[in-house]
Amino acid sequence: MRTLLNIIWVVFGGIWLALGYFLAGILACLLIVTIPAGIASFRMARYVLWPFGRSVEPKPGAGAGSAIMNVVWFLIAGWWLALAHVATALAQTLTIVGIANAYVSLKMIPVTCFPFGKRIVDNGTIF
Repeated sequence: MRTLLNIIWVVFGGIWLALGYFLAGILACLLIVTIPAGIASFRMARYVLWPFGRSVEPKPGAGAGSAIMNVVWFLIAGWWLALAHVATALAQTLTIVGIANAYVSLKMIPVTCFPFGKRIVDNGTIF
């Protein structure tokens, strides 16, 4: 079931969101200071491309460095990627099949805005 949901997700918006994260990662890697943001963006691009069966959890031991990088990330790319998630969710709600995808897209916004101090883990649940 997860595979079917992931395929529907990719077709109806996941590929474009993942490309946005990939572009943000490339831009962030241009400066030495923002390379950690670029690495986080590539990690999130994988999550956004195939989200069903994965979840986001707080990373134990994340400290002040994560908070500082979250601010840098939000200013560089977090806000416009969050807007992309909202626009994608609005487009996905036009079909009945897309409503579940819209929910997942909106659920990703907190990690989109503040990815540091979190980790993406595989789990056995659908949502």
